[in-house]
Amino acid sequence: MKLRTPNSIRALVVAGCVSLLSVTGVAKAADSTAPIVIPIHNWSSQVVMAYVIGGMFESMGSNVEYVPADSQAVYESIRNGDVTISHEVWQSTFGKSFYNAMAKGGVIDAGTHSATTLEEMGVPNWVIEQDLCPGLPNWEALKDCSENFTTADSGGKGRWLEGPQSWHGDLMPERLEALGLADKWTVKFAGGADALWTELASAKKEGRGTIVFNWTPNFTDADGFTFIEFPPYTDGCRKADGGDGKCGSPKGWLKKAANYKFPKTHPAAYTAFTKLDFSTTQIGQMAALVDTDKLDHKDAAAKWLKDNEAVWMPWTK
Repeated sequence: MKLRTPNSIRALVVAGCVSLLSVTGVAKAADSTAPIVIPIHNWSSQVVMAYVIGGMFESMGSNVEYVPADSQAVYESIRNGDVTISHEVWQSTFGKSFYNAMAKGGVIDAGTHSATTLEEMGVPNWVIEQDLCPGLPNWEALKDCSENFTTADSGGKGRWLEGPQSWHGDLMPERLEALGLADKWTVKFAGGADALWTELASAKKEGRGTIVFNWTPNFTDADGFTFIEFPPYTDGCRKADGGDGKCGSPKGWLKKAANYKFPKTHPAAYTAFTKLDFSTTQIGQMAALVDTDKLDHKDAAAKWLKDNEAVWMPWTK
């Protein structure tokens, strides 16, 4: 029998401690089994992307839950820990709510997508091709063509079909008033994004002019859509910010938000979320799977994940 020297015993003890620390470190680094809560809003790319990201997290072993959420109030929900992430923070519409929640504490900026954004009133390209409002996309053309955009609910005026009022409040009615167009145009609010696309299809079929709220990236990028060119946006130009309200919308960023505990509770999933980065084309493709190809949101996400493993799988490593 070989006797151990004090030095060899000490080495064994040290090795055991190192091994224990290594195991403990791995345990601490493992993601929590608590669900990652992902919000569902009311436009196609956001919903499809929610299931895409959820599928990515599930492939890493995480549990995921989806909850319907107001697109403005969701940042307060993230701050309070009721929701874990937001994956489409549009600068123009949600930037203020996002930064207000960050200022209170509890919300972190998890990075920015490559896609740049624009949210604005505009027309399908065929409106311009049929010369229904000569001079478009310059906004001043709207002074002389409202009669080509009347609808049964517009009271004899040309109609702008805005998104749900919860998205922008009275931004567009205020803009009409500020630009001196309110005597010829009126704003109506759609119940959801689907109503905007139904209007585009109906107007084309009926051969009438239509002005609708839209955004890019979106599936309409491929169909052909032109945004109206209003006076340039500057900080503070909107009425809600103390300006005269005459300005158009800014081109902006598309960010990701997360609860401040997410990096601690789900370090692997959080790292993947920070790496996640979608382009304008990719986001438009996600929306098109629903709005053009007529898949439901979950099936669209499953197809996108299957067809794009080379895009998303590296984010999980």
